[in-house]
Amino acid sequence: MIDDNFFSISEFAEFSRTTRDTLLYYDKIGLLSPAFRKDNNYRYYSIGQLAVINLIRTYQALGMSLDQIKDLKDERTPELVSETLTAHIEEIEKKIDYWVRARKLLITLDKTIRPALNVDEESITIQKLPAEAIVLGDLNDYSRDKTDYDALHTFYHFMTEKYPDIDLNYSVWGLFSEERIKKGDWIWPDHFYFYNPDGKDRRPAGFYAVGYTRGGYGESGDLYQRMIEYIDEKGYEICGDAYEEYPLNEVCVQEAGQYLMRVMIMVREKQTS
Repeated sequence: MIDDNFFSISEFAEFSRTTRDTLLYYDKIGLLSPAFRKDNNYRYYSIGQLAVINLIRTYQALGMSLDQIKDLKDERTPELVSETLTAHIEEIEKKIDYWVRARKLLITLDKTIRPALNVDEESITIQKLPAEAIVLGDLNDYSRDKTDYDALHTFYHFMTEKYPDIDLNYSVWGLFSEERIKKGDWIWPDHFYFYNPDGKDRRPAGFYAVGYTRGGYGESGDLYQRMIEYIDEKGYEICGDAYEEYPLNEVCVQEAGQYLMRVMIMVREKQTS
């Protein structure tokens, strides 16, 4: 320090917690130049310029480029700075909202995958399951030769309009009505749904027959029939909808024909007359 008010470039770099190269670059682009140079071209900075370094760091923390910071520094007024800070606060809030939604999505995915890693894929069991928050689509329309792909497209479009603030969490599953299951009609679902912690609908809590099989989407094989026979043999009866899911799908399985399907059919003990 040449006196109590000025620092050499190395001293200033140390006091400002930056580097000599950074200060040289700031000088080159006109963002922060030395207070003065001596005859030997050595650079010296003032104590007051520490505040400028803090200003630069504050704006960098907001995600501003050095060019943006230079423009703001050269033209700054309380009004302009306040306006700039407000704009960047809004951008940060958007990013926070995005990452909160992304976190929910990742938790949902992991919550779907992890329990399926060690299941007995040949077993059918009766389990008491808690309620789960879901977003449920309207009744699918299969009229006029429409297919499940048409219904799925409609579902995505409808959900985007109805819930603009809720991301359509991956993946989408199928709900089959109690009536359809009892009739043996489990080809195309009555509704599509997806798990979402903010969903207003619920997969009801209760007892479910739970079974698994391997295959592609819609390739349930004889699983439903085996589950219906199992339910009857164990002294239960179907009392609600069936939920068809693929906890292990293209997210983590390479071969489409090896997706793991899970079917959950709501049941209760047979009612005696």
